[in-house]
Amino acid sequence: MYFVVWVAAILIALTFHEFSHALVANFLGDQTAKRMGRLSLNPLVHLDPIGFLALVLIGFGWGRPVPYNPYNLRYPKWGSTLVAAAGPVSNLLMIVVFGLVFKFVHPFFPEANLLIAFLELLIQLNLILCLFNLIPIPPLDGSKFLLSALAAPEHYKTRFFLETRGPLLLLGFILLDSLSGLNILSTVFSLAANFTLRLFA
Repeated sequence: MYFVVWVAAILIALTFHEFSHALVANFLGDQTAKRMGRLSLNPLVHLDPIGFLALVLIGFGWGRPVPYNPYNLRYPKWGSTLVAAAGPVSNLLMIVVFGLVFKFVHPFFPEANLLIAFLELLIQLNLILCLFNLIPIPPLDGSKFLLSALAAPEHYKTRFFLETRGPLLLLGFILLDSLSGLNILSTVFSLAANFTLRLFA
């Protein structure tokens, strides 16, 4: 049952994150995601099979990126940043919503209760999704702000390097952080999760 709760929490967090990207892109004038069926709260349209399986089994994975055409967006320079920001912002909103529910029901149930475990997982997963995606390395959401700030022609080489080498840089950072024993990411996530849960509890 705990495994079922874990999978359900992943589905909810990922779905709202990706749906928010599609919603803001559509609001800003691009209907690419809508035409491809991504403007939906159906979890199946947002799941990458390999990314989802990795997330369930090892706690690190990804959803299907939401497609959009930046040239259709209402604000050419910062439109992509707004679309990208929608994901972490949705995670923050869900932390508040589920945190308030947690605060209300927590006194009435023991810690081992599945509802309490479900709410804790939802809060933790949304927090991790939010913080991780703020890292300014492509293809993460935080990179869109950096790339928009480097939109001037003189920064073309830097943009090109980040866009083409970003995924390798990100993977290298994650592996270095894990294998070196630094554990910067896990420490930040753990501290943030503990603080948030104490805040609502």
